[in-house]
Amino acid sequence: MTETPDLPPDDVPNALSDDFPDELPRRAPPLTELTLADIPPRVGLFPLSGALLLPGGHLPLLVFEAPYVALLEDALAGRRMIGVIQPLMDPDTDEHSLLYRTGTLGRITEFAEHVDGTFTVTLLGISRFRLIRETPTERGWREGIIDATPFAADLVEEDPMPINRDLLLEGLKTYLDSRDLQASWPLIEDMDDETLLVVLPMLVPFTPVEKQSLLEAMTLDERAGLLLDLLERGME
Repeated sequence: MTETPDLPPDDVPNALSDDFPDELPRRAPPLTELTLADIPPRVGLFPLSGALLLPGGHLPLLVFEAPYVALLEDALAGRRMIGVIQPLMDPDTDEHSLLYRTGTLGRITEFAEHVDGTFTVTLLGISRFRLIRETPTERGWREGIIDATPFAADLVEEDPMPINRDLLLEGLKTYLDSRDLQASWPLIEDMDDETLLVVLPMLVPFTPVEKQSLLEAMTLDERAGLLLDLLERGME
């Protein structure tokens, strides 16, 4: 003889049923709905010399050091945001080196754990921020108190001013030829102006100081002029 297990009352949603709320609260709102109100006042900092993340750009990272693994775990449990910022000094010689005052908030959009204990992630640039000050954490990573209001325009889609595309691409070709570097020209030529002004500053091997100047350019038009100037100076 077998017994039928007790079933939950009809007014109690079954865990295997479709009776779930239509909307569940999210720690990280959809990318298209992000506003200044969604920018946390405190964020874990990932100091990277020579790395540039611009709003709208994608930055792949290999994470293996214990403090940054802890930072990654904590970010994944929260709003999935990490502040990418350059150190003023070589981080290999000074573990707690001073940082530039402007960085970029990146949201984790891809994540993979590997058998060797390392992680690969991809950050999508959301908005630049001003670093107000740092505070210590018990988990070993560096936390910053930030203010993104000076860069509120990063969260708004705007039509960029027309750029001298031919002059910019010719400058890029000359710069790369002078350094024996190659590029995927069909891919570059298919990019719209705004994408060009995000991708090129991140990919061209400028110095950390030059990359920081591109990050701090307030408008796309200002960034375009600075980018062309850096390409011309790099040919000398």
